[in-house]
Amino acid sequence: MRLIIAEKPSVAQSIAVVLDAKKRNDGYLEGNGYLVSWCFGHLAELADAAAYNADYGKWTMKDLPIVPLSYRFTIREDKRKQFELLCGLLRRKDVSEVINACDAGREGELIFRTVYCLAGCSKPILRLWISSMEDDAIHAGFKQLKSGRDYDGLHQSALCRAKADWLVGINATRYFSLTYGYTLNIGRVMSPTLALLVQREADISAFVPEPFYTVQLDCGFIAATDRMKDRKTADSIANACKGKTATVKLVERKEKAEKAPALYDLTALQRDANRVLGYTAQQTLDYLQALYEKKLCTYPRTDSRFLTGDMEDSISGLVSSAAAVCGVASPTTIHAKQVCNNKKVTDHHAIVPTVSAGKTDLMSLPLGEREVLKLAAKGLLRAICAAHRYAETVITVECAGHSFTAKGKTVLTPGWKSYEQEPTEAVSTLPDVVEHQSLSVSDAAVKTSKTTPPKHFTEDTLLSAMESAGKEDMPDDAERKGIGTPATRSSIIEKLVSSGFVERKKSKKAVNLLPTSIGTALITVLPEQLQSPQLTAEWEHRLKEIERGELDPDSFMDGIATMLGELVQTYKPIPGAGVLFPSGREVIGKCPRCGSGVSETPKGFFCENRSCSFALWKNSKFFAAKKKSLTKALAATLLKESRAPLKGCYSEKTGKTYDAVIMLEDDGQRVSYKMVFGNG
Repeated sequence: MRLIIAEKPSVAQSIAVVLDAKKRNDGYLEGNGYLVSWCFGHLAELADAAAYNADYGKWTMKDLPIVPLSYRFTIREDKRKQFELLCGLLRRKDVSEVINACDAGREGELIFRTVYCLAGCSKPILRLWISSMEDDAIHAGFKQLKSGRDYDGLHQSALCRAKADWLVGINATRYFSLTYGYTLNIGRVMSPTLALLVQREADISAFVPEPFYTVQLDCGFIAATDRMKDRKTADSIANACKGKTATVKLVERKEKAEKAPALYDLTALQRDANRVLGYTAQQTLDYLQALYEKKLCTYPRTDSRFLTGDMEDSISGLVSSAAAVCGVASPTTIHAKQVCNNKKVTDHHAIVPTVSAGKTDLMSLPLGEREVLKLAAKGLLRAICAAHRYAETVITVECAGHSFTAKGKTVLTPGWKSYEQEPTEAVSTLPDVVEHQSLSVSDAAVKTSKTTPPKHFTEDTLLSAMESAGKEDMPDDAERKGIGTPATRSSIIEKLVSSGFVERKKSKKAVNLLPTSIGTALITVLPEQLQSPQLTAEWEHRLKEIERGELDPDSFMDGIATMLGELVQTYKPIPGAGVLFPSGREVIGKCPRCGSGVSETPKGFFCENRSCSFALWKNSKFFAAKKKSLTKALAATLLKESRAPLKGCYSEKTGKTYDAVIMLEDDGQRVSYKMVFGNG
């Protein structure tokens, strides 16, 4: 009996249909010599720090850095039933082999191996590695099952990624939260991404626009000078040319070609979906995942933009399907070879619609899935087309001793731009002129312009920046560059938003990603090693080396632990940086020690200055003995006047109540209260 474990129930059901495993049981399907079950994503995850030591439940500096000798996993209660069922299936005596059918990637490998290892299983592993959920692809995948040992490096890479994220998250989050008195969620990949956004906003804020001038000559077409900084010079040239004749000095005409863009990988498709459709990166990934599970597109979490050579014969059918999805005629000529390159395909080939997509009722799909499928289909149609060919004409004229240039463009054959997502830019054509020809100048005017600042990041441009971050510092042959992976970049953006470090703001047609004040403050206080895109890109490269067996996993983890240990020992808090992290709570008065604001928390009233220890505790024994509470109003009066009337105080001696005045006394180290009566 073979046990197959998929990542999701829907995938398991598709596999079961192909294998004729029809019998339904609680949590798995059975038949034809197979048991087919599933995970619900990560069934087991790295345990919280308190699992190693109960004292870690409280955040204290003395415990840092927390570096486990061995890592523990925990099972979420809502997933425990399925986890225990899988353990039972893995331990069944009649199960001789286990087939890992989780998503064919780093996280899919980790999801399976974690359950496999926690179950104490040592049975042989086979790996199903497919890029499509179509029946033919599943059949082919089962004919080419690979040894699970071939993916040990992938598992080690995934495990190191998870441990590194845990170490940085646990230690850096606690350290900086305690240092600055504000909960600061810090991630190995989140923080460098946030740093990109903060740096961009700093560049925009520091930008000072500079005027520049061009002189434009109207001689039947518009020709212009180069930019110049001096307005007087521009005015002088314009005045000198008015009413004069221009002479054509040079006419250059060159035919040029733009190659068809490559097929989509996940990041490229997310970028276009954001720019063209307005979808977030996470939305696009969710739509693609749904399409994959419905057998309408290939595996989405890919960083490849080509197909494999053995797919060349099937491209015609895929193109026909793509044309049907887009409701257009199929191209008469298909340049299949230009989209096939084995050397540029890593774990999975590029994203393309399946043959099944061309036969489906598109209107039955949710709008988002339908639009993303069309986007992927147009990507395939463009990629197999001929080049876009055009003629570029440059005319240089001279007037009053000054040179002016005009550029024009004429489309020769549209090629792949016939399937362009967005309307093609307007083409400027120029009249036919010859060298030495004289042209009348009807007008000469100065055009004033200003240099423009960098643009705010959108998800489109941020994904591009994440993808290319650190490239200049990486080896040319590095397979994985940038921040994060295609599979994780969308979740990184979402975490930054949900953590309050980044916000989405609509501006005209675009939605910009802007760091919040807290996000900017965090990058202000973080040391370079935690916000460096280059360092994070280097870590991703090392994880790829672990996957290939070129780097020892322990060496990578030791480097992370060493960095965190040095951080805790050597980081010096930035003086006065506490003001960068306001609590957001209502200030009820001034601190008698330092003059900062005092605000209310569930446990009392505390100074907002993290370096000041002034506090008025709500559970004070002084008020409890008198059966009274330290209310916000009472605390505010005490802070303002140092005294406040308190009626109905309970006397433990007599059992009666009385009225008094409470005096607040503070010696700079501790707070105490004193009661006075009458006019005292």
